[in-house]
Amino acid sequence: MEPANDMEAAGSTYAGFIGTLKWSVPLIAVLVFIIVLAIS
Repeated sequence: MEPANDMEAAGSTYAGFIGTLKWSVPLIAVLVFIIVLAIS
């Protein structure tokens, strides 16, 4: 079994998560802005 504290795998997972977050947060903000404009 792999050790529970595999820092290399944890760093890779964290980097992937932050990379996804960098794209998804602005995209969601733009979608919310468009929906608010459409409603008002």
